[in-house]
Amino acid sequence: MNPQNLGEMANRIADFFAAEPDHAEAVAGVANHIDKFWEPRMQKQLRVRIEQGDASLHPLVIEAMRQIADAQV
Repeated sequence: MNPQNLGEMANRIADFFAAEPDHAEAVAGVANHIDKFWEPRMQKQLRVRIEQGDASLHPLVIEAMRQIADAQV
């Protein structure tokens, strides 16, 4: 999948959960969605963008991906 499209999709998910007043629940919501509905290749591409310091990604996306990585350890 196009990495640009992945970033846009991830940001739309984060925009939805950003309305959650509890920050931890917002991060968990993004993480849960990506973990459940995104295939591993998509998640890997997103992790690469984060590692490269992609500033276009919503902060909730970055936190959520860290939470997913921590849960997989």
